[in-house]
Amino acid sequence: MKRNAYVTIPAVAVMVIALVSCKPAKKDAAQAPTADEAAVVKTYKVVRQRISEKISYTGTLEAARKTSITPEVGGKIARILVHEGDSVRAGQVLAELETESTRLQLRQAEAGVAVAEAGYNDALKNKERMDRLIKENAVSEQQAEKVTLAFDAAKAQREQAQAALNLAKYALSISIMKAPFSGVIAAKNAEVGDVINPMMGGFSGASGVLTLIDFAKVKIVIDIPENDALRLRKGQPALLRMSAFPGREFPGEVTIANSTADAATKKFRIEALFDNAGGELRPGTFGEVVFESSTHESVLAVPQKAVLDNSYVYIVEADKAVKRPVTLGLQNTTVVEVLTGLSEGDVVIVEGNYGLGDGAPVRIAER
Repeated sequence: MKRNAYVTIPAVAVMVIALVSCKPAKKDAAQAPTADEAAVVKTYKVVRQRISEKISYTGTLEAARKTSITPEVGGKIARILVHEGDSVRAGQVLAELETESTRLQLRQAEAGVAVAEAGYNDALKNKERMDRLIKENAVSEQQAEKVTLAFDAAKAQREQAQAALNLAKYALSISIMKAPFSGVIAAKNAEVGDVINPMMGGFSGASGVLTLIDFAKVKIVIDIPENDALRLRKGQPALLRMSAFPGREFPGEVTIANSTADAATKKFRIEALFDNAGGELRPGTFGEVVFESSTHESVLAVPQKAVLDNSYVYIVEADKAVKRPVTLGLQNTTVVEVLTGLSEGDVVIVEGNYGLGDGAPVRIAER
């Protein structure tokens, strides 16, 4: 009995090993489908559409207009009437230099004009009276000449006094700094009591007393290489994209398309202008400007990811992947024009197309 027991145990073990070895192996989930299995793919139906080739660059937004508020004469700043961030209107007084001496000169000039005007009026009456006497031959030639000379002198004195008054008014006007256009005070570069002289190196005319900007319109200035510059022109539409406003595009246009390259960089200056009536776009921030360099209407186009090696696509026919050579045309970052190789209505594989073979079985994934 003991001998039989020893014989039975190995026999059972052999049977277990045989059963395990006969059990089919478990399929690796990451294993590629065999020739008899259908690959799951996503597709796109070919339709006619508008396609634009786009060029994009990143730049810094600038106010469309910017100026330094600087007096034309030197002097001590008496008043600064605005603060950074204030909105101002065209013609508004923003700052003044000390003007007491200028105002005294103005009053002196006004008095001089009054005196000269009185002398002129008196000389004019004498001349008119003399003219009547000359017609009556009642005066000598010497007397008439004397009156005429007196009138001419009075007239010249009046003109001289008026010129002095205009000069005093001008000196006062350039001591008062006004906004040349409506905008926002972007910077305050000086303080009350500072003595400035724009004609000397100690004062920066670039900074001025104040910096005024108008960003009802904003611009982006970029330098681009020749191959892109040749595709852009003045008046061409442009779009501005900002990370602060995802999904939004601000329309604008090219306002400068320089036809001469910079001598140092060999690049061409392009400027694009955008409306900013709502004030959402802020100078100093970064934005992406997109230009549509070429546009084709009603052409066959497919997503970029459908095209492999820039030469062929797979379409689905009778649940099989069929390789189609294609000729490409205009393209951008998302779609590409197909000149030959496809027809409207063809179903193109856009996902799952890598590694497929011509004639491989496929199954379209449910959307």
